[in-house]
Amino acid sequence: MTATPSPWRMLETAEPIYSAAELDVALERLAAEITDALGRRVPLVLAVMQGAVVFAGRLLPLLHFPLEFGFVHATRYRGATQGGDLHWLAWPQDALRDRVVLVLDDILDEGATLAAIRDRLLREGAAACYSAVLVDKAIGRPRPVAADFVGVTVPDRYVFGFGMDINGWWRNLPGIYALGSDASLPGGRE
Repeated sequence: MTATPSPWRMLETAEPIYSAAELDVALERLAAEITDALGRRVPLVLAVMQGAVVFAGRLLPLLHFPLEFGFVHATRYRGATQGGDLHWLAWPQDALRDRVVLVLDDILDEGATLAAIRDRLLREGAAACYSAVLVDKAIGRPRPVAADFVGVTVPDRYVFGFGMDINGWWRNLPGIYALGSDASLPGGRE
């Protein structure tokens, strides 16, 4: 049986991908793009829990237009490193019919969760559904959805920090890190 690496060891062996300062610049750019596209529409903004909590908390004050805010909690990971069936843990109680919705997510990886959220929003009557992701992972394979707004792109590696976790740890890091090549994946992303 392999022992779970300590969170400190994982961080020590991780490779920094984006610093806090670089993410601040990306958030400012992203906010300007979203404002240009949606600034006159009064959208419902939904954060995908739990990973998008830091992203949403940092992005919302940069959006200088009226909006309503809520969240959705759907996961394919449930403690694993690879996604399985989608489980809906929370769905917005806001009226969706004829609304413009902006979904905020931490990372676009395979795209199944974001596609399922978009499809359900549209089935429930949303007039339009846009998505903004902090991180677009360059997986090199087709996905069922593309994000309308992207903060940064990362290589096809396991990344954590700025809301993204590794075994439940390090969501609170101000930057983004990639798991060291010599480390094993102990857990998953929600």
